[in-house]
Amino acid sequence: MPLTDAKVRNARPQEKPYKLYDQRGLFLLIAPEGGKLWRFRYRFDNKEKLLALGGYPDVTLKDARERRDEARKQVAAGIDPSAQRKAMKTARVEREANSFEVIAREWHQRQAPTWAPSHAVRVLSLMNRDLFPWIGGIAIENLRPRVILEALERICARGAVETAHRALTIVGQVNRFAIASGRLESDPARDLRGALPTVIDRHFPAITKPEELGPILKALWSYQGTLPVRCALRLAPLVPVRPGELRSAKWSDIDLAQAEWRFTLSKTKQEHIVPLSRQALEILLELHPATSPISEYVFPSARTPKRPMSDNAVLSALRRMDISRDTLVGHGFRASFRTIADEVLGFRVELIEHQLGHTVKDSLGRAYNRTTHLPARKALLQVWANYLDELRTAKPNEQAGTA
Repeated sequence: MPLTDAKVRNARPQEKPYKLYDQRGLFLLIAPEGGKLWRFRYRFDNKEKLLALGGYPDVTLKDARERRDEARKQVAAGIDPSAQRKAMKTARVEREANSFEVIAREWHQRQAPTWAPSHAVRVLSLMNRDLFPWIGGIAIENLRPRVILEALERICARGAVETAHRALTIVGQVNRFAIASGRLESDPARDLRGALPTVIDRHFPAITKPEELGPILKALWSYQGTLPVRCALRLAPLVPVRPGELRSAKWSDIDLAQAEWRFTLSKTKQEHIVPLSRQALEILLELHPATSPISEYVFPSARTPKRPMSDNAVLSALRRMDISRDTLVGHGFRASFRTIADEVLGFRVELIEHQLGHTVKDSLGRAYNRTTHLPARKALLQVWANYLDELRTAKPNEQAGTA
């Protein structure tokens, strides 16, 4: 007699496993632990076999019968349902092992040691946010230009055209890694050249006029947030480094006694020296007792001391002070230093450029080494810090003089 929903539902476990038979090879196996498992018995190549169809109640009696009927059709067509299931599972495992996300993470893991840590974090963050949700699960050999473009268009739709171009570059690099490792024949991303909108090149917003910089400095010094963010805001104009270099600064790289900060530039991978002005040193000495005992980073993350302050910490603070993105971003302090130190304070351009970490050559074509003109650069940053103090403390309609 065929099974009924009530009979299946009311079946109780016994000391030993037992079976409740339905029709056409379908039966329910009741385990002593209480599990109810659907099984289908069939013959293939004169051998009796069993096929698992799932467990009750997730698979109802109706569902089990439909799965049994589908398996019977396969047997009638000369297909072994068990072998077919194993083949499909093997194919799925192979697809997952060769998915874009798996290969992209493998590529990232190999490349990360050659990158600056901040760059490695940015690349992985971009892939997690903008690529993996849309193309991560696709087997890389099945990745098509149209699918890649759809993911990139989502990025463009939020106005991040430059990010979309970076994402396309990353996809191409991952694909070329897959080609080199024998998992892809050709790069579908190469067919997308010219498919994205052109990036409009814009300089980072900056204040390059002394009379406009003074109010900004007053705002920075009046910020009432956490001590690490407050110190980062005040230090940023004094040490014109890149925002990522500032937020990832480590105490082990700073010699408070010698008033020097030595670290590896994120772009050139060369050692760079930042002489610390009296004002910069005072800020670090104030922060040192608060963060050095808990973190290797001068400006640790508010969430965990094991990581540096986030990219947006300083930017968010600027926004809370109503300093808009169109007025100033973290990079803008470098432009302020570059312009004012030259045009107002009268320092040599090559000295300024060298302090910014740019590649500079002397009149004979030789590249300056890392210790070139260190006393002069120390004097430059001290004059710069004094000048910023004058701008910050000047009364309205009063402008600081030149050094």
